[in-house]
Amino acid sequence: MKTVFFEVEPWEKPILSSALSSHTLVFHDDALTSEVGNDIVYTEILSAFIYSKLNQKVLSQLTNLKLIATRSTGFDHIDLEYCKNRGITVCNVPTYGVNTIAEHTIALILALSRKLIPSIERTRRGNFTLDGLRGADLAGKTLGIVGLGHIGMRVMELAKAFKMNILVTTGHPDPNKAKTLGITFVDLSTLLAKSDIVSLHVPLNTQTTYLINKTNITSMKKGSLLINTARGAIVETEAIVWALEQGILAGAGIDVLEEECVLKEERELLTKEFLKTCDLKTQLLNHVLLTKENVIITPHNAFNSNEALQEILTVTIGNIISYISGTPTNTISLG
Repeated sequence: MKTVFFEVEPWEKPILSSALSSHTLVFHDDALTSEVGNDIVYTEILSAFIYSKLNQKVLSQLTNLKLIATRSTGFDHIDLEYCKNRGITVCNVPTYGVNTIAEHTIALILALSRKLIPSIERTRRGNFTLDGLRGADLAGKTLGIVGLGHIGMRVMELAKAFKMNILVTTGHPDPNKAKTLGITFVDLSTLLAKSDIVSLHVPLNTQTTYLINKTNITSMKKGSLLINTARGAIVETEAIVWALEQGILAGAGIDVLEEECVLKEERELLTKEFLKTCDLKTQLLNHVLLTKENVIITPHNAFNSNEALQEILTVTIGNIISYISGTPTNTISLG
């Protein structure tokens, strides 16, 4: 089938070409616009990322289109109602980077608990003294996980391997799951008060904005750690600074910051379109947390692994092959 890909990076092309060798493939580096070229008018399968606005004006020009395989989790760039009326199937990549983000979360916890950054910096200066470098074991400590989706579940599994006790706050606590997994569901205030480490794994929405704030951060266990690899605005920056100064928090591991540009999904960070509208360096260079020795900040890099990015392609390829075989997967809208 004729298949057109938009917003494709150079490294992706040989992978797609090899996996879909029986297709007639067309690659475009940029997003699809309303100016539809002659080389795609008769395409049967279209794959793009979120900067291609697949609205009625665009889709109505693609008279042979049967499948849209978006290489994103979100799909609000697609006119689903029009696709339904036209009989166009739409599928997505429901999740990616679960292992990647969970492992980065654990890496931040270990770096803080074992004081890896100051240990490395001191050694590089030729100083091999151990003063102030005493760490803490994770075994026997309590990890509070806020949000038990795919990533939260994987963090829980990894933490169990370190023999940690697990408290969980979620919108859908399940007593059977608690018994099976060996975890305890609690409300947020209880989790904050009893956890040695709190790790956030919820989406950003009206309910989770400033979920951790200047009011409830006071109830966190003295000397605890806060980890955020989800979205920056889930935590009020001022609350982190204050809690560190008061000794409530012994440290923080942060991959996301409140001041970041509006971001729908991490894959955007690698695109030219996002970089045109967001200069993260300028926004974050003077961030108040950057100079604090007990804070580790990574540049929204938790998602960024070879395996996570490969997963997007693998799922997309699978979506296309499954559709052709008559058993479409990861469908948002069936044609």
